[in-house]
Amino acid sequence: MSATALTITPATARRFMRRALLLDALVPDVATALAHHGYVQIDPINVTGRMHDLILRNRVRDYREGDLMRHVHGHAEILPAERRTAFEHHIPSTNILVAFPVDAWPHLQAIMRARTKRHGAWSGKLTPKQKTLAPILLAAITKRGPMSSEDFEDHGRNHRSVWGKATLVKATLQKLFFHGELLIARRSESNRRYYDLPSRVIPKHILELPAPTKIQTTRWDALLKLRQRRLSSLKRAEATAITDLIQRVEIEGLKSAPLYCLREDVPLLTSSFDLPTSKLQLSTPATAQPLLLAPLDPLIYDRKVTSALWEFDYTWEVYTPSAKRKRGYYALPILSGHELVGHVDPKAHRETKKLKIMRRSVRRGHKVADAIRTLARWLGLK
Repeated sequence: MSATALTITPATARRFMRRALLLDALVPDVATALAHHGYVQIDPINVTGRMHDLILRNRVRDYREGDLMRHVHGHAEILPAERRTAFEHHIPSTNILVAFPVDAWPHLQAIMRARTKRHGAWSGKLTPKQKTLAPILLAAITKRGPMSSEDFEDHGRNHRSVWGKATLVKATLQKLFFHGELLIARRSESNRRYYDLPSRVIPKHILELPAPTKIQTTRWDALLKLRQRRLSSLKRAEATAITDLIQRVEIEGLKSAPLYCLREDVPLLTSSFDLPTSKLQLSTPATAQPLLLAPLDPLIYDRKVTSALWEFDYTWEVYTPSAKRKRGYYALPILSGHELVGHVDPKAHRETKKLKIMRRSVRRGHKVADAIRTLARWLGLK
């Protein structure tokens, strides 16, 4: 890490984040976006498109709903392992489900092994009943290929589950997934998981890679955070792990924890320096239409940075009791140029092919009607 911090204005930081997070120029395909960001967060809730699709539609040219899952698992047929370039699993430090490039697989092994020895209803070690059932499930999948919990006889209820009641089969399959003994091979139209052996999901050359050292995985994990956000705060241990790869950044007028970017991004950052007023429009995206961001978009994921840098305090309220919601169940923040100017809370009515706006709050002088129409067209709605 450079000993000297790079001091920039908030306007420069905003321009840099927009460019570095692929919001100024669409990339040609999902693979390019995934390689750039390190992962894309997956969420099953589908109110107005799923989270991962909403993230990628603003970044990938001609992106359609479901393209990420088709990239990961295949189209009409399931991709064989040797043709796969991505897979689903959880970020080690957070247990958030994401799509990773396959080169992430070796770095997940240590946490997978650790989970088999920890207590935990969702991802921890198997209970006595689950230990008895696990070999039966693995043998069936080995013989028949990808299977879902619905393909097995109901072995009764699992008494310990984070998300409420679950069958013993479903809970056991989920733990085997967390432990790395099974992976998601495909998903049904209704988003049901079909599990298979890792050898049928991860390419052989990846499975045969030597195990990374603890230091290597620590570096990978810290680097992943910056690849995802491009300008972010880091814990001391994270910064120390990748000190040779990062640049410290200070924002004029902001009292916040130090921020960091990747050294490889410094040329992009410096090219985003403030321009004379006469040339300022050159730094603005060619399209003036505001963007409707996903609730967990990388641009706004770090609430402290979003609040300090963008002067925008946003919380995803899908799990907030309705009486306490300020914006709505699935409100999408509005990025207009280099400002966050409000939110809209849309709901897709697929049966009537209409997109209904439940709530909206837009700063005066900014219009979002065209952005809403674009979202409706992308969803195949009016």
